[in-house]
Amino acid sequence: MVTQQISPVVVLNVGGEFYTTSVSTLRKFPGSKLADMFSSSAKTCTDAEGRFFIDRPGAYFGPILDFLRSGQLPTRHIQEVYREAQFYDIKPMIKLLEDTPQIFGEQVSRKQFVLRVPGYSENLELMVRLARAEAVAARRSGVLVCAVRTEEDAVHCAEALRTLEADKTSVVKFGPWKAAPDITDLLDCVKMDIEAKGYQISYERYSEKPFRAKVAGFFYIFLFTWW
Repeated sequence: MVTQQISPVVVLNVGGEFYTTSVSTLRKFPGSKLADMFSSSAKTCTDAEGRFFIDRPGAYFGPILDFLRSGQLPTRHIQEVYREAQFYDIKPMIKLLEDTPQIFGEQVSRKQFVLRVPGYSENLELMVRLARAEAVAARRSGVLVCAVRTEEDAVHCAEALRTLEADKTSVVKFGPWKAAPDITDLLDCVKMDIEAKGYQISYERYSEKPFRAKVAGFFYIFLFTWW
């Protein structure tokens, strides 16, 4: 990295994608990371051709520039652009994106729900570990999940859980939780978040005979497909 005189017009190499813009555009929001990068005293990184280099996904930098130039918000790849706006700390853009249905639904509604499910993130990691452990020489592996929304549900499932434990069957238990979404909503969140990690996954109701009647609505198999 070197400190250099910055001309009014600059060429950027953002993750291998090239953009030409003005320094005044990049400095539009003082205090943002872009404004700091291109301040007169900043140390900048350049590529072999002398272009300013930013090691971020170049595909989503165009919408960042569009906003800096004209205040225009993206209509596609909103989640990805939102992440980049957070990285560059462009607060007005972050705020406007958080008002869009896509970001509002994810950040305010769904994420606030899963935060109220005790051990949610840890359970996702456990599910992946269990699935990977069973994946040797198999096309699919299954992970048994118990989802209980209320304390009453938990009591109702206690005997079945003890039976499974005695049979050395691994079960990942979610809940109880204090929020409006129901068990199906929780299962959909689990599927969405594991898919976001790159896994191909589906779920279905656990249908082994001892569980069909009494606790059928609380036990589910998540199927990981490997090939």
